[in-house]
Amino acid sequence: MIKEIKDNHLFWDGCDTVALAKEFGTPLYVFSVTEIRTQCRAIREEFLSRYENTRAAYASKAFNTLAMLRLIDEEGLSLDVVSGGELYTAIQAGFPAEQIEFNGNNKSIDELALAIDYGVGRIIVDGSQEIGLIRALCQEKQRKAKVMFRITPEVNVQTHAFISTGQKDSKFGIPLDEEILFPLIEEVIDAPEIDFYGLHFHIGSQLSDNHSHIAATEAALALVLEIHHRFDYTVKELNVGGGFGVRYTEKDIRQPYSYFLDPVMATIETFCQAHQLQRPTVVIEPGRSIVAEAGISLHTIGTIKTLPQIRTYASIDGGMTDNIRPGLYQAEYTGILANRAAEAATETVTISGKACESTDILVKDLQLPKVETGDLFATFATGAYGYSMASNYNKLAIPAVVFVEKGHAELVVERQTFQQLIQNERIPSFLMKE
Repeated sequence: MIKEIKDNHLFWDGCDTVALAKEFGTPLYVFSVTEIRTQCRAIREEFLSRYENTRAAYASKAFNTLAMLRLIDEEGLSLDVVSGGELYTAIQAGFPAEQIEFNGNNKSIDELALAIDYGVGRIIVDGSQEIGLIRALCQEKQRKAKVMFRITPEVNVQTHAFISTGQKDSKFGIPLDEEILFPLIEEVIDAPEIDFYGLHFHIGSQLSDNHSHIAATEAALALVLEIHHRFDYTVKELNVGGGFGVRYTEKDIRQPYSYFLDPVMATIETFCQAHQLQRPTVVIEPGRSIVAEAGISLHTIGTIKTLPQIRTYASIDGGMTDNIRPGLYQAEYTGILANRAAEAATETVTISGKACESTDILVKDLQLPKVETGDLFATFATGAYGYSMASNYNKLAIPAVVFVEKGHAELVVERQTFQQLIQNERIPSFLMKE
């Protein structure tokens, strides 16, 4: 158990959160290394060790820091990056180039050049224009790139529209239109600068039902067979993405990895045997499911405002700037008073942020003990897309990040300073005071 209540305090992976807040300040992101390792090992047990020719690439957009990437490498997973910044962080962390996949729907020339120079294991092509850029860069650098095509499998999923990515009308992927897709595939098969590895899809996030994964896999397999028939070419790799849901609140359903992957693998094995195809290497891209429930956020309660017969607002020293998800797509969270964790709930409170936006509400109508200014509020399951989507809106600083493991705590990202907020700003000469 990474979560414990002792002496009326919340402990996270053996560390007293009240002591953490006192030492490192708030707002503060706290990650359990134990829980991250547990999820990585569950992926190994339920997928990598169970099936030959498989890989798991951590989708680092969920949480990408030097420390996190070192931990993922130590646990034996590959890495998925979607920008030059994420790739640069991976390079600085010493992440093995061959184990990196470079994803994203609008890769710049500079980003592609960085990826090719570093020798990333896969470039996942999201649109036709990328192919010419990759070929030109490879010719210039006398390199050969391994590429995959991200396809749009045209399946609908039960999740928020903002995190659904597999439908036909999506900014991601290449549509299953033979007049568009097959000329591109023929080009990369024939291109001397490119080693065509296969197909990739990602259908959405925070999923609790496996039917859409199975349907998307069937669509991808039909394309694998058509490529074999048209071009006498064997697809080497099939990336079935991630999107495995986690528990933010009690009503959320978290399925084991095997719930999604066993039927997907059975579908692939059956199809390949029926059509006498060599089964491609199968890759998954879990991100949120590895890190979300490992992380909590700590905030200090400030102003408390009670509107009789309406609502009590308790404001925290952060908000949408360190967790945009509630404001962005109505994501729901829960939490407790970390400094009074064993006390019974006596009132209904709405936890609000300090940004100048009415949408800056973290948790609505939460049952808590009588809240007081100075209390420490802990929000659960903020490990994914909290730090990675944090902003400086209202010139609020990005919080610090701490890793904890079995009672040991260590700072892995320092708190942003006010000076750092303006370090890239300049006053033009015509506004300089004489």
